[in-house]
Amino acid sequence: MKIQFIVVGKTAQSYLVDSIADYTARIRRYLPFDMEVIPELKNTRNMTTDQQKEREGEAILRALQPGDFVVLLDEHGQEFTSMKFARYIEQKMQTVARRLVFIVGGPYGFSQAVYVRCNDKLSLSKMTFSHQMVRLFFTEQLYRAMTILNNEPYHHE
Repeated sequence: MKIQFIVVGKTAQSYLVDSIADYTARIRRYLPFDMEVIPELKNTRNMTTDQQKEREGEAILRALQPGDFVVLLDEHGQEFTSMKFARYIEQKMQTVARRLVFIVGGPYGFSQAVYVRCNDKLSLSKMTFSHQMVRLFFTEQLYRAMTILNNEPYHHE
């Protein structure tokens, strides 16, 4: 199984780029992992938020493959402790045949078509974070999950 992490728009701050790259390299020691950036929309000044979500949604759906198990990082998703997230990943490693895809949407969230296509929703917190920060938090938690599953000392209870 491969984990694909799809995000809308480039990560802007260099400290986040560096940290995400560090965790990405760490994750790849355990399993195939790629981060795909869907370019931000251009000329959005004359678009409504719904139109922006629809266009971003079309790009997200084009990035998916048949058979992908799609998990949206969404404020209405289920919340896990780090230990429970590790067990969630472990269960998916045993049941997802090809790609487990996690997606961070654009600034206005996901289109209805993306919600229809998803298999699950996950929330990292009840708090609101920037889409830039969510990328770092997710990659750190995925790395933490892998160390938990491999009984390594990164996570302390």
